[in-house]
Amino acid sequence: MKNIIILSALLILISCGNEKNSTEDSTSASTENILELTEEQLKTFTVSSTSLQEVNITHTLKLNGIIDVPPQNLVSVSSALGGYVKSTKLLPGMHFRKGEVLAVMEDNQYVQLQQDYLTAKVQLQNAESEFLRQKELNQSKATSDKVYQQSKTTYETLQVSHNALAEKLRLININPKTVSANNIKRTAVLYAPFDGYVTQVFVNIGKYVNPSDVLFELVNPNDLHLNLRVFEKDWDKINIGQTFTAYTNSNPDKKYDCEIILIGKNISEERAVEVHAHFLKYDEQLIPGMYMNAEIEVPDSKVPALPEESVLSFEGKNYVFEILGKNRFSMIAVQTGSTGNGWIEIKNTEPLKDKKIVQKGAYTLLMVLKNTAEEE
Repeated sequence: MKNIIILSALLILISCGNEKNSTEDSTSASTENILELTEEQLKTFTVSSTSLQEVNITHTLKLNGIIDVPPQNLVSVSSALGGYVKSTKLLPGMHFRKGEVLAVMEDNQYVQLQQDYLTAKVQLQNAESEFLRQKELNQSKATSDKVYQQSKTTYETLQVSHNALAEKLRLININPKTVSANNIKRTAVLYAPFDGYVTQVFVNIGKYVNPSDVLFELVNPNDLHLNLRVFEKDWDKINIGQTFTAYTNSNPDKKYDCEIILIGKNISEERAVEVHAHFLKYDEQLIPGMYMNAEIEVPDSKVPALPEESVLSFEGKNYVFEILGKNRFSMIAVQTGSTGNGWIEIKNTEPLKDKKIVQKGAYTLLMVLKNTAEEE
């Protein structure tokens, strides 16, 4: 019986000791984030207050993409009738102006084509004269309708041949009006159809090319596109006509203004949608295939927020300081969301409701609290 009484007493003592330690730990935990400053400390920096507010936060959506060229602005140049490349000065990356000579082609068929055209021209003139003569005779019944119809058919047939040969000459950039018996050329010239630059060259001087062979690949840079990838979760934040800035990895300080012109309607296997944007101002340093980054400002709905300088990051968590009194402050953990326009969204609003929060001077208070904890 005596042993039982002694054991009970020990248990009571241990229990009391545990309660005391538990109370001390609780008190320590509740006071370790409380900071009290002296008057001298308060004079060294400025403290201003703010409170939780409902604001529209515009956050930045960061994307990446690649410069692309629409099919209508990527041109493959070929020779309509084929031939030998007599001369060209083009190199990949070289800029050119509209109407500038890209290459000079040479072939016997150019001579034959001009000869056929001049022959058809003479024959057409004779057939026209004969047709007009037979028409006049037929009206006076001096000739039969059959002879008149034959002259008309011959005239119209030669007219078709003449016009067809003229179009063939235009295909190789020879003006039919300048072709004469004393001005037959054995060369044809390829001209630049627009201002742009060369991306690829597939020929060399002396090489024979067929009409289906591509000699050069040209790019019209006036309509370069920036092809961006937007993930499914952000797709509804993008709108046609929305403007944004883009920049390259090599020169992030140089910004390019862009405008969204097309939003894809297909989601890829990576759960992303293609968005096409147009550069508002062309820069010759932008070339197809170049990677770029984009920053799009996306407005959010109203959310509870605090100024960014009020929220501090410490040991992987975010905190704010509540003003308890003139020189007394309490550090409170907060959960943050979107940031933008100098504001940061606060998700756990209940601990901050109707409380004064430190704005200017919050970082200094954190340093004081940290130094105090280290000294202890």
